[in-house]
Amino acid sequence: MAREHLAAERADTPVKTTHGIASGTVVLTLDGALPVDFLSPGDRVITREGMRVVREVRVHRYSGPAVCVKAGALGHDRPEQDLVLPETTQILIRDWRAEALFGTAEAVMPISRLTDGEFIAPTKALSMRLYDLRFDTPQVVYAEGLELACAAVEAEAQIADE
Repeated sequence: MAREHLAAERADTPVKTTHGIASGTVVLTLDGALPVDFLSPGDRVITREGMRVVREVRVHRYSGPAVCVKAGALGHDRPEQDLVLPETTQILIRDWRAEALFGTAEAVMPISRLTDGEFIAPTKALSMRLYDLRFDTPQVVYAEGLELACAAVEAEAQIADE
Protein backbone atom coordinates (compact mmCIF):
# COMPACT_ATOMS: atom_id res chain seq x y z
CA MET A 1 0.00 0.00 0.00
CA ALA A 2 2.83 2.40 0.81
CA ARG A 3 4.24 1.81 -2.66
CA GLU A 4 0.99 3.06 -4.20
CA HIS A 5 1.20 6.28 -2.18
CA LEU A 6 4.87 6.63 -3.13
CA ALA A 7 4.04 6.39 -6.83
CA ALA A 8 1.12 8.79 -6.49
CA GLU A 9 3.17 11.35 -4.56
CA ARG A 10 5.97 11.24 -7.14
CA ALA A 11 3.51 11.71 -9.99
CA ASP A 12 2.11 14.84 -8.32
CA THR A 13 5.51 16.28 -7.41
CA PRO A 14 7.44 17.93 -10.27
CA VAL A 15 10.38 18.79 -7.96
CA LYS A 16 13.47 16.61 -8.39
CA THR A 17 13.74 14.37 -5.33
CA THR A 18 17.05 14.05 -3.54
CA HIS A 19 17.46 10.44 -2.51
CA GLY A 20 19.62 9.31 0.33
CA ILE A 21 20.07 8.72 4.02
CA ALA A 22 22.56 10.92 5.87
CA SER A 23 25.89 9.48 6.94
CA GLY A 24 25.76 8.03 10.45
CA THR A 25 22.02 7.32 10.37
CA VAL A 26 21.27 3.89 11.84
CA VAL A 27 19.30 1.53 9.59
CA LEU A 28 17.73 -1.79 10.65
CA THR A 29 19.30 -4.82 8.96
CA LEU A 30 19.27 -8.57 9.56
CA ASP A 31 22.73 -8.10 11.11
CA GLY A 32 21.32 -5.56 13.58
CA ALA A 33 21.11 -1.78 13.63
CA LEU A 34 23.99 -0.43 11.51
CA PRO A 35 25.05 3.02 10.32
CA VAL A 36 24.06 3.43 6.68
CA ASP A 37 27.76 4.08 5.91
CA PHE A 38 28.49 0.36 6.45
CA LEU A 39 25.86 -0.95 4.03
CA SER A 40 26.80 -2.31 0.62
CA PRO A 41 25.14 -4.26 -2.20
CA GLY A 42 24.07 -7.70 -1.01
CA ASP A 43 23.27 -6.59 2.55
CA ARG A 44 19.87 -7.61 3.90
CA VAL A 45 17.79 -4.69 5.18
CA ILE A 46 14.51 -4.82 7.08
CA THR A 47 11.79 -2.98 5.15
CA ARG A 48 8.01 -2.54 5.52
CA GLU A 49 7.63 -5.48 3.11
CA GLY A 50 10.05 -7.72 5.00
CA MET A 51 13.72 -8.44 4.35
CA ARG A 52 15.07 -7.05 1.08
CA VAL A 53 18.54 -7.17 -0.45
CA VAL A 54 20.31 -3.91 -1.22
CA ARG A 55 21.11 -3.96 -4.94
CA GLU A 56 23.02 -0.70 -5.20
CA VAL A 57 24.38 2.03 -2.92
CA ARG A 58 25.03 5.46 -4.41
CA VAL A 59 26.97 7.95 -2.32
CA HIS A 60 26.87 11.66 -3.06
CA ARG A 61 27.17 15.04 -1.39
CA TYR A 62 24.20 17.30 -0.90
CA SER A 63 24.08 20.99 -0.06
CA GLY A 64 20.80 22.82 -0.02
CA PRO A 65 17.41 23.10 1.68
CA ALA A 66 16.95 20.61 4.49
CA VAL A 67 14.72 19.86 7.45
CA CYS A 68 15.86 19.30 11.04
CA VAL A 69 13.65 16.74 12.80
CA LYS A 70 14.02 16.84 16.59
CA ALA A 71 14.21 13.56 18.51
CA GLY A 72 10.70 12.33 19.27
CA ALA A 73 9.00 14.88 16.99
CA LEU A 74 7.01 12.19 15.17
CA GLY A 75 6.30 9.94 18.16
CA HIS A 76 8.17 8.05 20.86
CA ASP A 77 11.75 7.51 19.55
CA ARG A 78 10.71 8.77 16.11
CA PRO A 79 13.39 9.76 15.35
CA GLU A 80 15.67 8.37 18.04
CA GLN A 81 17.96 11.41 17.76
CA ASP A 82 17.88 14.77 15.98
CA LEU A 83 18.18 14.26 12.22
CA VAL A 84 18.82 16.59 9.29
CA LEU A 85 17.28 15.40 6.02
CA PRO A 86 17.14 16.97 2.55
CA GLU A 87 13.73 18.65 2.26
CA THR A 88 12.61 16.27 -0.49
CA THR A 89 13.33 13.10 1.51
CA GLN A 90 10.28 10.86 1.20
CA ILE A 91 8.89 9.69 4.57
CA LEU A 92 6.07 7.27 5.34
CA ILE A 93 3.62 8.57 7.91
CA ARG A 94 1.07 6.28 9.52
CA ASP A 95 -0.73 8.38 12.10
CA TRP A 96 -3.16 11.27 12.43
CA ARG A 97 -1.00 13.32 10.05
CA ALA A 98 -1.75 10.99 7.12
CA GLU A 99 -5.43 11.14 7.93
CA ALA A 100 -5.43 14.93 8.29
CA LEU A 101 -3.40 15.63 5.14
CA PHE A 102 -4.57 12.87 2.80
CA GLY A 103 -7.60 11.20 4.36
CA THR A 104 -5.77 7.85 4.42
CA ALA A 105 -4.20 5.66 7.11
CA GLU A 106 -0.72 6.08 5.61
CA ALA A 107 1.05 8.19 3.00
CA VAL A 108 4.52 8.83 1.61
CA MET A 109 5.38 12.51 1.38
CA PRO A 110 8.39 14.87 1.39
CA ILE A 111 9.53 15.63 4.95
CA SER A 112 9.20 19.35 4.13
CA ARG A 113 5.37 18.93 4.17
CA LEU A 114 5.57 18.29 7.93
CA THR A 115 7.54 21.39 8.97
CA ASP A 116 6.15 23.26 11.97
CA GLY A 117 9.08 25.61 12.55
CA GLU A 118 9.93 24.21 15.98
CA PHE A 119 10.15 20.41 16.17
CA ILE A 120 10.41 19.90 12.40
CA ALA A 121 12.14 23.01 11.14
CA PRO A 122 13.62 24.19 7.83
CA THR A 123 17.41 24.51 7.77
CA LYS A 124 20.28 24.28 5.28
CA ALA A 125 22.61 21.35 4.70
CA LEU A 126 26.23 22.00 3.81
CA SER A 127 28.01 19.11 2.13
CA MET A 128 25.94 16.34 3.69
CA ARG A 129 27.02 12.84 2.64
CA LEU A 130 23.98 10.84 1.50
CA TYR A 131 23.70 7.10 0.95
CA ASP A 132 21.05 6.22 -1.63
CA LEU A 133 19.99 2.60 -1.04
CA ARG A 134 18.44 0.97 -4.11
CA PHE A 135 16.37 -2.22 -4.14
CA ASP A 136 14.61 -4.30 -6.83
CA THR A 137 11.38 -2.41 -6.07
CA PRO A 138 10.67 0.81 -4.14
CA GLN A 139 10.95 0.12 -0.39
CA VAL A 140 10.46 1.83 2.94
CA VAL A 141 13.36 1.27 5.36
CA TYR A 142 13.60 1.90 9.09
CA ALA A 143 16.16 4.63 9.84
CA GLU A 144 16.50 6.06 13.37
CA GLY A 145 12.86 5.15 14.05
CA LEU A 146 11.59 6.87 10.89
CA GLU A 147 10.25 5.10 7.82
CA LEU A 148 12.10 6.47 4.78
CA ALA A 149 11.33 5.66 1.16
CA CYS A 150 14.07 4.22 -1.05
CA ALA A 151 13.90 3.92 -4.82
CA ALA A 152 14.28 0.93 -7.09
CA VAL A 153 17.47 0.34 -9.08
CA GLU A 154 15.74 1.04 -12.39
CA ALA A 155 13.88 4.16 -11.17
CA GLU A 156 16.51 6.60 -12.47
CA ALA A 157 16.57 4.94 -15.91
CA GLN A 158 12.77 5.32 -16.14
CA ILE A 159 12.99 9.02 -15.20
CA ALA A 160 15.69 9.60 -17.84
CA ASP A 161 13.44 8.08 -20.53
CA GLU A 162 10.60 10.56 -19.84
